[in-house]
Amino acid sequence: MRILVTGGAGFIGSHLVDALSEKNDVIIFDDLSIRPSYVDDSAKLIQGDVRDRGKMVSAVKEADVVYHQAAVVGAGQSMYEVRNYVDVNTLGTANLLDVLVNEEHSVKKLIVASSMTVYGEGAYLCESCGEVYPPERSPSQLKKKIWDPPCPNCGKAVKPVSTREETPLRPRSLYGLTKKNQEEMAMLIDEAYGIPTVVLRYNAVYGPRLRISSPYTGVGTVFVSRVNNNKPPIVFEDGLQTRDFVHVKDVVQANLLALQSKADYQVFNVGSGVATTILDLANTVIKLSGRKISPVVTGKYRAHDTRHFVADISKIKKLGYSPKVTIEEAMKETMMWVNTQKAEDRFEQAYEEYEKKGLIY
Repeated sequence: MRILVTGGAGFIGSHLVDALSEKNDVIIFDDLSIRPSYVDDSAKLIQGDVRDRGKMVSAVKEADVVYHQAAVVGAGQSMYEVRNYVDVNTLGTANLLDVLVNEEHSVKKLIVASSMTVYGEGAYLCESCGEVYPPERSPSQLKKKIWDPPCPNCGKAVKPVSTREETPLRPRSLYGLTKKNQEEMAMLIDEAYGIPTVVLRYNAVYGPRLRISSPYTGVGTVFVSRVNNNKPPIVFEDGLQTRDFVHVKDVVQANLLALQSKADYQVFNVGSGVATTILDLANTVIKLSGRKISPVVTGKYRAHDTRHFVADISKIKKLGYSPKVTIEEAMKETMMWVNTQKAEDRFEQAYEEYEKKGLIY
């Protein structure tokens, strides 16, 4: 097959290209704005912006399958780079879809990279009301350092549970909103025009080639960078908030499975299915480093943060998906990668930006 991968020189995209190139002709479409970029020598490179219609037309004409990975990432940064995120993520996807609708091509499948951030808060279980989906936590609650959301119906305490694909989408960041836009536009257009489409909602992805030049790249990488620079991980709230961390190899596995016909016109969570607290993640990084450092738990809150999230991956498991890499193995590989880059810690820069914008309180 001839496979086009937008964002194919980035973190996840480059790993996907490596795997696809073993049996297919791969075209990378990437603006190479992220440094370092990773271009597989066996793949064809088209250097271009996803908003460039002319270049997108040329790239799509060569493809039987399109993996749409290109996006500006980072929930925090999206809260004040509003135009950039909407421009690249929403309008860039609109450009691709416009080409698929209005130009001649041979594309038989579109696979779109989305994110767990489309959900906002995850699902919870109330002993009285059953499964519930709490809205954004109130400022008055957070000022009292009551971190867990109550049941939205009866106000009782609730317990976090795995979040299924059918959970209502309530993104808490501009990034999450643009990913919601991407997947909904793709499903609407491609169902209308008969192009089989698959949406993959990635959780927190880690591993080699993860971008470390940005302080918004992910909490695990920020922790590794700080510990490598002999600084303590900074943990918001009480550190007991949870996330689902998944290795990039497992994300590639999910993408390869998405080529199957029985995945068409469906949305799938892609994660480990395991909840890890942020405090446990910080301590794992410290343990792997061998340094005598302790996390600093600030008791402060970021405006776009959610409390708990772990993916229900039972649906994608029916395709044969089976995550292989543990959180400790994933962070060990991430640490080895960060060590090779000799990156300086830039957390203070991000923290200052958040405070200036009134996003930390």
